[in-house]
Amino acid sequence: MVHTFIIAPDTYTSFEDEADLIDQCKAWGLLSDKALKSKSYAYKGNGKNLTCTIAGYVDSYTAVIQFDDGQLHCVHPSYLKEMQAASYGQKSSAATTTSDEQPAADEAAAEFSQAVEAEATVEPTPEQAVPAGPAAAAFPPIEDISDEPKPKAKEKTSKRAPKLELPEEKVKMTATVQEFTTVPNNFSDTEDEVIIYEAVSIIDPALEVGVAWSSHSNTLKKLELEIGDTLTFECKIVAKKLTKHPVPYKINNPAKIQKVQA
Repeated sequence: MVHTFIIAPDTYTSFEDEADLIDQCKAWGLLSDKALKSKSYAYKGNGKNLTCTIAGYVDSYTAVIQFDDGQLHCVHPSYLKEMQAASYGQKSSAATTTSDEQPAADEAAAEFSQAVEAEATVEPTPEQAVPAGPAAAAFPPIEDISDEPKPKAKEKTSKRAPKLELPEEKVKMTATVQEFTTVPNNFSDTEDEVIIYEAVSIIDPALEVGVAWSSHSNTLKKLELEIGDTLTFECKIVAKKLTKHPVPYKINNPAKIQKVQA
């Protein structure tokens, strides 16, 4: 059966192996950090409930899924993650259409409407407010006759750093150990051990990252790292914030790790 809602990719990148697939699904939040193998997912869009697998990606914001009949479809990873909830789609089930001819554009509109659910309301100013009754007296505004200059309002400045354009492939990097810490794990009673790095940079193409983090894996533990140790390694780096820490980027599965001698 041909699904009429399909948004087929013109071209996409498939995964090198299952380890590459697992890394990307972890970065998207579709697998826990401790997952050791990939899995299938439920696609519940357009009134359907279909089984699918992750086939690849167009970019970091567009996953390519494959249905049992082999058809490929583009979907936002966060949208696919929402579909895994048992309660997904129940609130709007009465209003959804059962037609198989629903165009793919409706799916994009539904995805956008789920992300924006409320409009801001503007309350009337005191000058616009309607008097409570006929007894209310209207007073003219008080004129400011002071000769003193009014202080200028302070201009708000944004201190948010610009978002980096990270390479999607594996790159060679260098980083210095800044801190060892732990963060909560929603899927376990124990906390996850992590390493926070400073002076993080990509060697080729040259790019200053700043700070990043990684899991304190058994491979890294064998190196008996200390604060201040500088390393070089190959890895994928993704935009994923560390829980309860202002660290915006994650280093996934570093390999070919070497200590840089001071």
